[in-house]
Amino acid sequence: MPLTSLEKKISDAIWIGKALFDRDKATGSSANMSFIHEGNIYITGSGTCFGNLTKEDFSVTSRDGEHLTGIKPSKELPLHKTLYDKDDSIQAVIHTHSFYSTLWSCLKHENERDIIPSYTPYLKMKIGTIGLVPYGKPGSETLFQYFKDRLHDSDGYILQNHGPVVGDKDLLSAFYALEELEESARIAWELRNDQKRANLIT
Repeated sequence: MPLTSLEKKISDAIWIGKALFDRDKATGSSANMSFIHEGNIYITGSGTCFGNLTKEDFSVTSRDGEHLTGIKPSKELPLHKTLYDKDDSIQAVIHTHSFYSTLWSCLKHENERDIIPSYTPYLKMKIGTIGLVPYGKPGSETLFQYFKDRLHDSDGYILQNHGPVVGDKDLLSAFYALEELEESARIAWELRNDQKRANLIT
């Protein structure tokens, strides 16, 4: 039997979670993702691990953030909700603590509205500009307010000393965008280190 629309979204989410976990883009229970279905937000629950997600690991809330059914939602639900409120075309959000994006977020940047250099064309093609959101403790109102303050400055985001947040039209598109962001951060980091080594040699 063909999967229902909801079953397909959950199946995609489970696959994405495992793919990110297996590629070391998500560790422990630190990442979260969500999608919109029939006007409600389906988000991974608090304490869940991307490496072994099941359909029971998703909490259902209203667009206003009211918990409707399932396990307790991730404490970073307000980040997801803020992106959904930004643009109705955003139907899925992924947040991880992936290594190179987080490293890059710990540096000082002149233009915090677009912190990743365009060494290849693909980041701009997949997402656009990547803004830096000032540090706030995970799950805190301070972080959520900083995110709202920077929301319209960029197309994708990296939370300072924390990790990336991306939204897109569906889960797979958000996954592809997140992968491109992480690869772009890796390229930027490696080229920065190459330049530093070259300067030492000369």
